[in-house]
Amino acid sequence: MIVKTKNYRLEKKVYIRTAFVSVLKQQWWVSLIVLAIGSGYFWIASWWWIFGAVLGASLYLLFWWVQFYGVTQLEQGKMLFERFSYEINSQQILMKINAREGMPMKWDQIKRAHTGKDYFVLFLSKAQLIYWPHKIFNTDNERKFVASILKTKGLIK
Repeated sequence: MIVKTKNYRLEKKVYIRTAFVSVLKQQWWVSLIVLAIGSGYFWIASWWWIFGAVLGASLYLLFWWVQFYGVTQLEQGKMLFERFSYEINSQQILMKINAREGMPMKWDQIKRAHTGKDYFVLFLSKAQLIYWPHKIFNTDNERKFVASILKTKGLIK
C-alpha cells in the first residue's frame, strides 16, 4: 500500500518547539547538573550557588533555542520548510515538491520517531525532522498504516 498525503509545510514555530522539547527530553540529565550546582548552597550558604545554577540552566536553554531558531533563518535549512506531499510505503518515503520533483528517503535514515495525539514526528538528526500532522492523511486507515510501519521498523513502541 502507498499512502499519498496532502501538501504540507512545516511551520517554523512548530519546528522550534518540537526540536527544542526533543533535545530537552533526550538530555534530561542536564537538570541533575543544575540541581547539583544549586545544592552547593547547603555546603556553603551563599546565594551565588542558586544564581549560578539558574544562570547556567538559562544559558543552556538559550543555546538550544538559538540553535533551532538559527536553522529557520539559514539558507541550508530552507528545505525543511518547503511545501511537500509525501508518498509513504514500507520501503521508503518519497518527499515530493511537485509531480515531477521528489526525493526518496529510506526508512533506515530515520533515527527515531514520536507519535502524539494528532501528529507523527520523524527525527533524522537533532536538527532535522519530518512533522506529519494527522490532517495531511486522507483517511484514518492511511494514518493507521503509517503507525504500523513505524512500529514494524522499530521507530515507536
